[in-house]
Amino acid sequence: MRRLIKIILVLATTIIACSPVAAQVTKQQQELRNEVETKMGKKVRLFHSGTQDVKKVICIGDVIPVYREVYAYGAIKRTEVGRIKVLSYLGEHYLEAEIVEGKIRRGDVAQKESAACLVHPAPDEE
Repeated sequence: MRRLIKIILVLATTIIACSPVAAQVTKQQQELRNEVETKMGKKVRLFHSGTQDVKKVICIGDVIPVYREVYAYGAIKRTEVGRIKVLSYLGEHYLEAEIVEGKIRRGDVAQKESAACLVHPAPDEE
C-alpha cells in the first residue's frame, strides 16, 4: 500500500512539474508546423517565380485573395482565408504586401488569375 502511494505521488509530482514545459513545446510545434497566424495590418512577403507573367498580372495596389490548401479525406480542400494588398516589389522574386483581411499563415497561397505567390512573414515579423 505504501509503495502504491509513493508511485502515485511521484507521478503527480512529475505531471505538475512537466505541465509548463508541455505548453512551451506545443507553441514550438505550432511554429514548426507554420500554424502561427499573422493578423490584419501586418506585413508579409510573397514569393513568386520572377517571370514577366507574374509582374504583368500582379500590380502594386492590387488586393489579392489568399487561400489555404488542406489535405482532408483524400482530397485537397481550398478555402479563402483572407486578402492582402500588394505594396511593392522586393528584388526579383518577392513582393511586399499587407494583410487587409483575415488571418494568414506561412505557406498560404495568394493567387490572382494565373499568378500565384507563396506567403512568408516579413523578416521583422518572425
